[in-house]
Amino acid sequence: MVNFLSNFSPVIQALIGTIFTWGMTALGAAGVFISKEISRKLLDGMLGFAAGVMIAASYWSLLAPAIEIAGANGGNAWVAPSIGFLLGGLVLWSIDKILPHLHLNMQTENAEGIKTSWQRSVLLVLAITLHNIPEGLAVGVAFGAAAAGIEGASLPSAIALALGIGIQNFPEGLAISAPLRREGLSRWKSFWYGQLSGIVEPIGAVVGAAAVLVMRQVLPYALAFAAGAMIYVVIEELIPEAQQGENTDIPTWGAMLGFTVMMILDVALG
Repeated sequence: MVNFLSNFSPVIQALIGTIFTWGMTALGAAGVFISKEISRKLLDGMLGFAAGVMIAASYWSLLAPAIEIAGANGGNAWVAPSIGFLLGGLVLWSIDKILPHLHLNMQTENAEGIKTSWQRSVLLVLAITLHNIPEGLAVGVAFGAAAAGIEGASLPSAIALALGIGIQNFPEGLAISAPLRREGLSRWKSFWYGQLSGIVEPIGAVVGAAAVLVMRQVLPYALAFAAGAMIYVVIEELIPEAQQGENTDIPTWGAMLGFTVMMILDVALG
């Protein structure tokens, strides 16, 4: 895989990596053709797993390299990562307040963002799409950082990040298509909307990789920005939703497992 991707520019590498993550979203969404229902326990476990992967990826693949790069550039190693991290959360918070969306298991009248008459199904898809934005951006920045030849960022590490996000995208696809099916949509429409939530990842990846290549000096900020955006999504959305059910141990251990899987991928490959 490393040899294959090394033949392409970092932008194309990021695009290939996020086509994989998008494909995993679509594969998960295809589960709606098998079953209309998804158990609450399974959903909570999948949300917890996704949270664990994103937390681990935020540190191992993004923040740690950002701190190392900032230190190598001279000055205080914590300044750029801190600014980037908080800025990432701030931007996601701003989008969260503007973009109309509806979290799983919530009533339509509780939709967040600007008030709209959009259908409930569209609002549900937008909620998942919102937290796919930083995932795609993270992959793109990781591939761009690897191409910059900076110590602490490597192509295997970027591949590990894409693999980890792809793995957690599989349950995410099912987590959005199954509720849409219960809302009364056909299997094909439920699948279509489920996979569509992942289309922002290739877009975000290309933007992230290109930005890093054009402005190399912003690299530690960009890495930390992606980490902050992902952590915001985990704390604001994934963990609260996973803990709404009675079986809170299931999402907790799902998060532990997701963190471990991502850590293994990053350390083994990076």
